Amino acid sequence: MKSRQKSNVIKLSFGYLALTLIGIACMYPALWVVMSSFRPGTALHSEQLIPHSFTLEHYRTLFDKYPFAQWFANTLKVSFFTMIFSTIIVTLTGYVFSRFRFKGRKKIMLGLLVIGMFPGFMSMIAVYILLLQLKLLDTHMALIVVYSAGASMGYLYVKSFFDTIPSSLIDAAKIDGASHWTIFVKIMLPLSKPMLVFIALTSFSSGFVDFIFANMVLTDDDKLTLAVGLFKMVKIKFATEFTLFAAGCVLVAVPITLLFVFLQRFLIEGLTAGAEKG
Repeated sequence: MKSRQKSNVIKLSFGYLALTLIGIACMYPALWVVMSSFRPGTALHSEQLIPHSFTLEHYRTLFDKYPFAQWFANTLKVSFFTMIFSTIIVTLTGYVFSRFRFKGRKKIMLGLLVIGMFPGFMSMIAVYILLLQLKLLDTHMALIVVYSAGASMGYLYVKSFFDTIPSSLIDAAKIDGASHWTIFVKIMLPLSKPMLVFIALTSFSSGFVDFIFANMVLTDDDKLTLAVGLFKMVKIKFATEFTLFAAGCVLVAVPITLLFVFLQRFLIEGLTAGAEKG
């Protein structure tokens, strides 16, 4: 018994040690970027992590020299509407596949699963041509439509969660004369708050940090998102704007970090929801 307890303590100690090392490896680069954003000058490299003096000049330069506020507003706009439409599409799709039985249901689910396995950039040329035909290039609507449609692959999370809701609740509502829409709004949605928060948060963050597709679609400086704007900023003066770029990265990370901190309880519940089918 003592040898087993000793073995468990050793394993637990190594586990905590490994988690500590992983945490340091993840936090150190982020901390370096934060400290660099307050470091005077333009050089990102320094022998010390914490600078001798701190300055807010880089943050002021972002708003004075570049349309950073406009980029931020554009990104919030795209992310917000992407979150709204993605959540609606995903929850409705998950409810349909969970509670309806129709011909071709399994084939459609399998097809969506196979499509979701391919990287998104493989369809960029086709999407670009489609947006060109629809005259949506260089518009925020193009980003919102594509992001929202791409988020539909998350219906599996919602379907798995809806599958855990007892069918007796649905049957009782049907006996009382409730329609499918009433069941969805009055029963399914109130019971799936953690899942809704998880879908909304992931949809918002994916639209907030995306670069590849936004860089392909947007060209007007006043319509750029943060990721594209910061890239073009350092692309012009790559050797002299490191600390300015670090300041921009910090400002980009603030909204996402706050959302994850305040909604982490719902996020964890949403990640584990539907893991066990009742």
